[in-house]
Amino acid sequence: MAREKFQTLTEQMFYILLCLRQECCGTDIMAQVNQLTDGRVSVGPGTLYNLLESFLKEGWIAGTKVEGRKRSYLITAAGRKALENEYRRLLTLTTDYEACTAKEGDTP
Repeated sequence: MAREKFQTLTEQMFYILLCLRQECCGTDIMAQVNQLTDGRVSVGPGTLYNLLESFLKEGWIAGTKVEGRKRSYLITAAGRKALENEYRRLLTLTTDYEACTAKEGDTP
């Protein structure tokens, strides 16, 4: 069975949306993702701009300004809901893991 588009978010998608809670341009997003994750997650320009285009089409982000080739974006209410849904999904996974390992006597 095919998965619904954006049913779950990749790490790059999650962090891009997280960064866009404040207005950012692409260069700022790449730097912030790197900083937030201490270099664990990186987003290259090709991935970033493809995802930004998809997020625009989904209505999860909106363009805010254009200065030459520099474009800035901001998350929308729909994007905040998607980000919150992913956060809740990750919490559920964590809770399930902790419950399972606690039964086994393991420490998380």
